[in-house]
Amino acid sequence: MDKTPSFSRLDPSSPRLHVMEVVGNGIVGGMERCVERLIEHLGRGDRFRFTVLCPFEGDFTDRVRAAGAQVMVVPMPEDPPWAALQMVTGLVRHGRVDLLHAHLPNAHQLAGVVGRITGVPVVSTIHGRQIIMPDLEVHRMVGSHLSVVCQHSYYHALGLGIDPDKLSCEPNGVDTQAFHPGPRPEQGLRERFGLPRDTLLVGLVGRLSPEKAPDVLVRAASLLHERLPDVHFMIAGEGPMRTQLVEAIERQGLQSHVHLLGRIDDVLPIYHDLDLQVSSSHSEAMPLALMEGMATGLCVVATRVGGVPEIVEHGRSGWLVAARDHEDIAGRIHQMLTQPDLRRRMGERARDSMVQRHPLSSRLEAVAQRLLQLARPAAAEPRRIGSAPRAVPGSADLRPRAGR
Repeated sequence: MDKTPSFSRLDPSSPRLHVMEVVGNGIVGGMERCVERLIEHLGRGDRFRFTVLCPFEGDFTDRVRAAGAQVMVVPMPEDPPWAALQMVTGLVRHGRVDLLHAHLPNAHQLAGVVGRITGVPVVSTIHGRQIIMPDLEVHRMVGSHLSVVCQHSYYHALGLGIDPDKLSCEPNGVDTQAFHPGPRPEQGLRERFGLPRDTLLVGLVGRLSPEKAPDVLVRAASLLHERLPDVHFMIAGEGPMRTQLVEAIERQGLQSHVHLLGRIDDVLPIYHDLDLQVSSSHSEAMPLALMEGMATGLCVVATRVGGVPEIVEHGRSGWLVAARDHEDIAGRIHQMLTQPDLRRRMGERARDSMVQRHPLSSRLEAVAQRLLQLARPAAAEPRRIGSAPRAVPGSADLRPRAGR
């Protein structure tokens, strides 16, 4: 594929809103997948066109190019270099960008400075469960709008004193057509590791990083192994904790029962192979992997952090446990694996809740309305959590009301 920038595609005469997605990393993770879905779905019509700034080439840049976006590689250290500021300022002016949309603090810094220079509005989506200091500093200095993805983050931001008129909540959604229940793969994980077809599999899908706490699942697996020695654990993902996890698995003597799958590009067959999904994170906002697994009909055991309680209905679609509590995680896994009827009912409820409460199409339409609103402030209305502006049909105000 030709990766040479084609500036002719930055058509200044286009009536579509020109959004520049400033992305602070380029792995294929949850944040990058959110950007990719945004471009795929909103870039198809006559309302939006996208340019993506990214710090390096990789699979992510290939994917957003395939989705129709113009891609530029720009250095994004924590302190934006002058050359990058000059380049992006010129690109914004030449391409007549209407809105800068940042993801991660380094991208927020670059977008914030360029937005102040050019007068272009800036919005930063906060994908974590808290507003951290670099994002807060940029917001206060340049007046950028902050979009969070769960109610926990929204109220945390209010507690920091962020002006509600500069804050909104656009929760994540899941594509329930792409992620759906299905049969167990004929040549799946059991065949890959030489396991009997009736082996029970517990899985974690996510980056191997400290906030995801995959080591907590390994400790839970060690406890469970004493009671259910035939259960196997699958951990799908890559990250800086891989070596640490390998050592932990070896210390517990679980090399034959805890399997590191590495990076998986197509996770749907993994979900279809699992009997139960676990999220052991101690910091989350609204994790896509958990939503995708639930959409395929998996019941879950997940830590009660960030926006996870907005996804998992305790006792109905799964179980919520305290962060870092490997004993409770092991106990809930044991409960679910030894009660197949309960596991099946919870899995069905998990699927129904994703279809009814978190559909991707309505979530992305709320984001679309927010982008249009921020780029055209004359049409602005008061920000409301969990919804697009009042003009969007079917939007819901999730703020507490008197008498509730």
